[in-house]
Amino acid sequence: MVSEHAQDLVYSRANSNPDDFWGMHAKNVHWHKTPEKIIEKSKKTLKGGVSHDHWTWFPGGEISTTFNCVDRHVRDGKGSNIAIYWDSPVTGAKEQFTYNQLLQEVETLAGVLREEGVKQGDVVLIYMPMISAAIFAMLAIARLGAIHAVVFGGFAPAALAQRIEASRPKAIMTASCGIEGSKGPSGYKKMIEEAVERSTFKPYKTIIWQRDELRWDPVLKENGQRNWQRLVKSARNRGLKADAVSVKSEDGLYIIYTSGTTGLPKGVVRTAGGHAVGLNFSIKHLFGVHGPGDVMFTASDIGWVVGHSYIVYAPLLIGAATVLFEGKPVGTPDASTFWRIVEEYKVTTMFTAPTALRAIRREDGENTFFEKTYGARGGLKSLRALFLAGERSEPSIVEMYQRLLKRHCADGALVVDNWWSSESGSPISGVALSATAGEDFATQQRARPLPIKPGSAGKAMPGFDVQVVDDEGHPVERGQMGNMVMSIPLAPTAFTTLWGDEDRFYKSYLKRFHGRWVDTGDAGMIDKDGYSKPVSIMSRSDDILNVAAHRFSTGAMEQAITSHPNVAEAAVVGIPDQLKGHLPFAFITLSTHQHPDAAVPDEKVSKEVQKLVRDQIGAIASLGGMIQGKGMIPKTRSGKTLRRVLRELIENATHGQLDKEVAVPSTIEDKEAVEVARAKVKEYFRLKGKDLHKPAEARARAKL
Repeated sequence: MVSEHAQDLVYSRANSNPDDFWGMHAKNVHWHKTPEKIIEKSKKTLKGGVSHDHWTWFPGGEISTTFNCVDRHVRDGKGSNIAIYWDSPVTGAKEQFTYNQLLQEVETLAGVLREEGVKQGDVVLIYMPMISAAIFAMLAIARLGAIHAVVFGGFAPAALAQRIEASRPKAIMTASCGIEGSKGPSGYKKMIEEAVERSTFKPYKTIIWQRDELRWDPVLKENGQRNWQRLVKSARNRGLKADAVSVKSEDGLYIIYTSGTTGLPKGVVRTAGGHAVGLNFSIKHLFGVHGPGDVMFTASDIGWVVGHSYIVYAPLLIGAATVLFEGKPVGTPDASTFWRIVEEYKVTTMFTAPTALRAIRREDGENTFFEKTYGARGGLKSLRALFLAGERSEPSIVEMYQRLLKRHCADGALVVDNWWSSESGSPISGVALSATAGEDFATQQRARPLPIKPGSAGKAMPGFDVQVVDDEGHPVERGQMGNMVMSIPLAPTAFTTLWGDEDRFYKSYLKRFHGRWVDTGDAGMIDKDGYSKPVSIMSRSDDILNVAAHRFSTGAMEQAITSHPNVAEAAVVGIPDQLKGHLPFAFITLSTHQHPDAAVPDEKVSKEVQKLVRDQIGAIASLGGMIQGKGMIPKTRSGKTLRRVLRELIENATHGQLDKEVAVPSTIEDKEAVEVARAKVKEYFRLKGKDLHKPAEARARAKL
C-alpha cells in the first residue's frame, strides 16, 4: 500500500478537523485575547428573507496585525534583522529597514494619523507607488485598528472615485507621483483631485508623500491636503507615537476591490484573525519561507492581493525580509533586472506572474542574463523556488525555467504554479514546499514536494475544498471541464462578505449554486489519474469558446500554441463564423529577437502551430486565423491578458468596422498595445480578410 504524501495528510487533517488544525496554527501568532472558539457557523438573512450559511474564524479573539508583523519581532530580540529591502531601478534609489527602524516609522506615522482624526474602524484609502512609505501606511493604519483600502497607483480618476464612494475613507494617503517603468514620473495630483471632485463622498484629509522626481505643490491646508514628511518630522520632534490597538478577530483588516461583472468594483473584506493565522501558515507550508534568513521577492504591486499577502503581510508576520521593487521585468534597464535582485539580496523565494517571464523571454530569448551572466557566476544559488500565479502558466514557461533553476539555483529548486484570487487571500492550490506530517515546521522533517505537473496549478490547499461541477452544480468526472467551486467554510485567509453589501456577496458567489458552493468564476478540471485533487485552471468561465456546440478553453489552446519553440506568447479569442458560431483566432508573439513585421505568419509557422492545436486539442479546434506581432497583446497592470479587447477588435473587423472604438478598462498596462493590435488586425484583414465572412467549410474548399 502506498503511503499518503505529507501534503495530502495535512490537507486531509485540515478539512476533516478544522478546529484542531487551525487551533494548533493559531498558536503561532500573538493574541491580545485568546479566541473562545476556532470556527463558528451561523446563518445570515438578507433583505428579501433569503438566508445563507456564514462562518467566523476565531470568534472572541483579539489581535493586532501590526504587533504581529513588527512589535513582536523587536520584543523577541530580532529588531536588527532586515525587514524591507526597497529597490527602485526607475529612480536609481535603494533603502533597507530593520525591524527596529520599521517599528519607529510605523508607530510615529500611526501617531500622526491618530492626531489627524483616524480612529479604530475608520477606512483610509491608500493610492501609492511602490515605495517604502506605502508599507508604513498599511501597517500604521492597521496599528490604529483602522481599515486600509489600497488602490493601485495609476488607476484613472473615474475608477478611483468609485472606490472612494464605496469605502468612504476618512483620509487618503498618496504620493506626489508614481513612475511607470522607463516612462518617467506621472503626477498623482490631478488624478486624486479629480477623483475627489467626482465622488459625492469627500475624505477629510489627503496626506501626500513628496517625491523628488515630481513635487505636488502647493499643498493646500484649507482643502485638507497635508505634507506627509512635515507631519512625521513634527511628530518625531514631539515624541508622538501610537501603540498597537487590538481588534476583534472578525473585524476587518483591509478592503481590496476586485472587478465586478456589473462594472462596479466589489470590496473584498479581509478579517484580522483569520488573515494572520492563515498567512502565517501558508507562507511556511506552501512557499517554504520560515522566518529570519529568508528573503522573499514578490514582483507584484501592493495594489493587488498578491502584494498585500506576499510583499507585505506574510513575510513580516514570520520575521523574514521582503523585497519591495519599483520597476518592470524588462526596460528597467533590461531583461536582467529580476536576476540582479535575486543575486543582490540573496533571494530565497521569488513570486511573479507568467506575463513577466514571457516579457523576459521575448527580450532575452536565449536566457543570456539568467544563464550566462548571473547563473554562470553562481549569483542565483540562493533561489529555492520560483512561484507563478495571476493567470494560467503554460507548460513551456514552467519547463524552461525549471531547466534553468536546476542548472543554476539551489539544489532541488522548483517552479511552482498556484491558483488563487482576491477573494481567497492566499493560494487555493499549489505544491507545498514544506509539508510536514506533524505540521510542526520547527521540528518536523519536511517531505520532498510532490511532483510538479506543468500546466497544472497543483493540489488544493488546506481549508479549500475544491470541486468541479456542471452548470447545475453536480460534480463532474475527473478530467472533465467544468466550473471551479469550493464548499464552505473557506480557509481563514478568505473573505466572508463584501464591504457593506451582503446581498451582493450572496448573489455574486452563492446564489448560482443555491448556497451549496462558492462560485470562483473560474473554469478548469481535476486530473483523473492518481494525483489527488490537482487543480488545472485553464481559463475564466467567460473565456470558453463555443465552436459548433463544442466548448473549448482559450487557455488550453494558448497552452498548445506556446508549446511551439518559437512562440513566446499567445492570446486566443473567438472570431465569428456563419457555420460554427465562432472559430478560435490566435494573436502570437514570436520569441525571435528580430520580430517579423508582417501581420500574417509565414506558412511554416502557421502549419506547425495549427498542427500543435490539432494534436493537443483536436481537429474541431483548428484555428480560424492567426496574427503575429510584438507589443500587441494588451494586459492589465496585474498581468492578466485582456482577451475581451482583442475579441472586440476581431468582431468589429468582421463587420467592416476596423476603426470602431473598443472598451478599454482603466486597469490596462499599456493602451498603446490596443492600437498596435488594431493596426495588425487591419493589415491582416487587408491581406487575408476577403473571405473571412464565409463559413469555415467554404473557406476550406476555396483553399483546395
